[in-house]
Amino acid sequence: MENSAPQTKPEFSAKAECDLNNHKDILLKHIDINVSESEKRTNGALNLREFYTVYLIEMRVVDPEFFDKLNKLNTVWRRYTDFEHLHEYLRNTYPYVVIPPLPEKKVMYSWQKVSGDTFDPDFIDRRRASLENFLLRLAAHPVLCWDKCFLKFLQEEEGWKDFCKSSGYLEAVESKLKGLSTSVRLKYTNPYFDKVKKYSFDVQTNLHNLLKARSHAVESLFTIHKLHSNYGRVFSEWSAIEREMGDSLQRIGHYLDTIASCIDSTLEDEELLADQLKEYMFFATSLQNICKHQELLQLKVETAQHNVVMKTAEKEKAQQGKMGLMSRLFGAVDTDEVRELKVNVLDQQIHRGNQTVSSAKIKLLEFNENAMNEIEHFNAQKFTDLSETLTGYAFLQLNMAKKSLQTWKQIRDCLQTIP
Repeated sequence: MENSAPQTKPEFSAKAECDLNNHKDILLKHIDINVSESEKRTNGALNLREFYTVYLIEMRVVDPEFFDKLNKLNTVWRRYTDFEHLHEYLRNTYPYVVIPPLPEKKVMYSWQKVSGDTFDPDFIDRRRASLENFLLRLAAHPVLCWDKCFLKFLQEEEGWKDFCKSSGYLEAVESKLKGLSTSVRLKYTNPYFDKVKKYSFDVQTNLHNLLKARSHAVESLFTIHKLHSNYGRVFSEWSAIEREMGDSLQRIGHYLDTIASCIDSTLEDEELLADQLKEYMFFATSLQNICKHQELLQLKVETAQHNVVMKTAEKEKAQQGKMGLMSRLFGAVDTDEVRELKVNVLDQQIHRGNQTVSSAKIKLLEFNENAMNEIEHFNAQKFTDLSETLTGYAFLQLNMAKKSLQTWKQIRDCLQTIP
């Protein structure tokens, strides 16, 4: 086993979400979920060996009333690609839901202390914590938590993928890919979703710039702190040649080494907070997916309405006895019986077209209502999470400043004791 769970967990986000849903029956009230370990594995022949990481999911039922509904204690191993499969299934099965995002697949915003290697133990452990938070968010969602595929994902080592595929979500993925440019073809857009779409891109850009600036800042901060070890070495060497000042200089060297080493734990904690900001940067993509699906539904309404308009115009021409281009070229004239038959066929097509329009409008209205409720819930959760994350960052900086101030006071006291 490579990594065990650290003491610091980003569970507060899911727990806060559980508080927001305290009036609803959610899975998280009945079970505990932990992604407790990670393990590096390999497959394939010796010369074509593939390395990958798996994560151990532990689910324990804490509500006695649920003992007969779920396995009391269950453990399954999952690869990151398994989480991706589940996420894709949920995104297409519940297009109106702001689906919790997965953590980064490859290292983003790397700097001197954060390796770009996806098998780096620190990266694997932070991903493990973020995957646990992903599952906690799903278990705290009043709709997603009861999804059968999600429940099978938590309990069954095999078979859950086939169950997901049987839902037909892969076909839904293909149909969505065909409508990627729907927004440019829409006559009318919804102002609410236009606003959400613009916000999602803006917040994505802002968080990207924030994380990028932070990676540059911590790079410099880390380097500056580590340079103090050189001062510490110099003062320690100096103390060896000074008889009366030796003890004070030796202590000063020790304190300067403390400044150099204290930055490591602070930046490790700060990296967890950065992961929480990344989560909301990825949440922006979930909002964009909702807006894209809303545009697809709006396009279906407009397409159905356009078909009705075209059929109605064709019916009017038929009633007036107007001939098409081919009829005028070849001199063919429809008889009254043929014209009446055409009108009846067009009436049926218009009737079916109006039914299609009504059905498409109902689906659009239902989607809009559900999506708006989801986005409202997401915004409430966002305010709580980001407030805690940014407050936590401020506390980290204050604690680091207090430690540095205390160390420099000790250095000052050493200097004042020199004879």
